[in-house]
Amino acid sequence: MDRCEQHVQAIPLHRLNTREENQRRQHLRHIFEKYDADSDGYLNIIEMKHLIHEKKCADMPKDLALHLLKLSDTNNDGRLDFEEFYKLSLEHPFFLCEMYIKYCKAVVPKRNDAEEGDVLDGEYEQSMKLWPPPLMMIIFSIMEIIFFVIDIIKTQDQNGTSTSGPMATLFIYNPHLRHEVWRFLTYMFVHIGFMHLIMNLLVQIFLGVALELVHCWWRVALVYLAGVVAGSMGTSLFTPRVFLAGASGGVYALITAHIATIIMNWKQMEYAIVQLFVFLVFCVTDLGVSIYNSINDPFDKVGYIAHASGALAGFLVGIGVLRNLKVESWERKLWWCAVSIYFVIMIAGIMYHFLDPSHFY
Repeated sequence: MDRCEQHVQAIPLHRLNTREENQRRQHLRHIFEKYDADSDGYLNIIEMKHLIHEKKCADMPKDLALHLLKLSDTNNDGRLDFEEFYKLSLEHPFFLCEMYIKYCKAVVPKRNDAEEGDVLDGEYEQSMKLWPPPLMMIIFSIMEIIFFVIDIIKTQDQNGTSTSGPMATLFIYNPHLRHEVWRFLTYMFVHIGFMHLIMNLLVQIFLGVALELVHCWWRVALVYLAGVVAGSMGTSLFTPRVFLAGASGGVYALITAHIATIIMNWKQMEYAIVQLFVFLVFCVTDLGVSIYNSINDPFDKVGYIAHASGALAGFLVGIGVLRNLKVESWERKLWWCAVSIYFVIMIAGIMYHFLDPSHFY
């Protein structure tokens, strides 16, 4: 069928006896017989792939054949007879629809023709689970709110911008108190101002919970905390006299962890190329603006080093710990590279603190 029917009515097959329906049957019978390569009266998965690939669109994802087969195989024998094929053309007219083909060409990423088996587009999204519940990022967020409220009450600062409160005093990253090593992590609980807190909470809950639904809470917690520690480590190394507060290192780790999981689950993720583009544009743009402002505005207090360091850690640790639904050989190599680079950077950073303490004063 070379174009879509504008109006398709779901009429029982035994009642389709008009001249128009007979002509439609004859046309579809011709298509059916053409692609029934072994002339056994059935279309199997290979023949369905050939039909989609040759008849309409070489770029359409091959797993569409499996999806359509599952939709229309009413007797579950793993193949379509003519009646099932005909019913498919009535109930799912997009099967041979020009507009759908164009949409697939424009949006759906191309697949590897040599891949073994079929993986349904959207398998990543279908793997989301509500148990265990995605509570880790919510717990972190509640703790950050509690720390913020305590400091407001104790300092009487209605704007929450004071760093003299008990929580900020004890947990903020202070470059003069590096020996209090917990500050490399606990600064994530301290925020300066309502907007600082709200923006971090919104992003980390929105992105973190989405990751937890697929990858489980502990993997996402590792990514988040790795970004926080990397943020303070990078700040200590490259801007050694800067104080640091906020969870932005962890937030950026979550952003780049999404990029990591898109890459590692490319074939299982729906519209992977679109998602990758969105996250890359957001991450690069925000980092670029932060760096530009810090260079041109001496009063700008955004710790762009912490952002960049957290982003790098999130990408590397995300590749290392987040779930990969279908492991391929190149992904194993990427995994080893990412894990090795992360540990080399972190070990080198720690050693530098001990080998050249004069750098920090």
